[in-house]
Amino acid sequence: MVDHFHVVQLANKALCEVRRRLTFQHRGGRGRKTDPEWSARNRLTRNWEDLTDEQVTTMRTKLEAAGPLGTGILNAWIAKEELRTVLACNREKVDPAKIRTRLYNFYLWCADSDITEITRLATTIETWWHGIEAFLRTGITNAKSEGINRAVKLAARNAYGFRNPENQRLRTRSVTNNVTVPG
Repeated sequence: MVDHFHVVQLANKALCEVRRRLTFQHRGGRGRKTDPEWSARNRLTRNWEDLTDEQVTTMRTKLEAAGPLGTGILNAWIAKEELRTVLACNREKVDPAKIRTRLYNFYLWCADSDITEITRLATTIETWWHGIEAFLRTGITNAKSEGINRAVKLAARNAYGFRNPENQRLRTRSVTNNVTVPG
């Protein structure tokens, strides 16, 4: 199983890499507060449906006005949103043919964009596809085990100063018995 949270996180990471690389290529350094790609950076990683129409229009207009820099960033953002439409098939309970169509659209967009980071994202999705498909079919994720693992690591970090290794292990073990993860 592949947790859909991590798939979207991977897509957002690729989008941020595209934004940083293109900004550095076009501006010779990091972006500034007044640059359109800098002002849009937080909106780019948000879900499209969580943005208002006005926010999307403003972001697109500013990025399109930035020329090739903005166009590349918009292409990466659309690739992320195409991937999210594939993952949304789980919520919508669509048939496998529609999933394949959405996946094809995602791969096609990635190939046409000709952006290194987005091509790498598509390759990773292809590699992970069996796990993603299992999530889409069953709706089962590894979110609970991820939450417990996080709690264990945090407890182990907090118990690092314990002089007795047995007490450290007991502290970590007791945390896992008391963890309640929604889901």
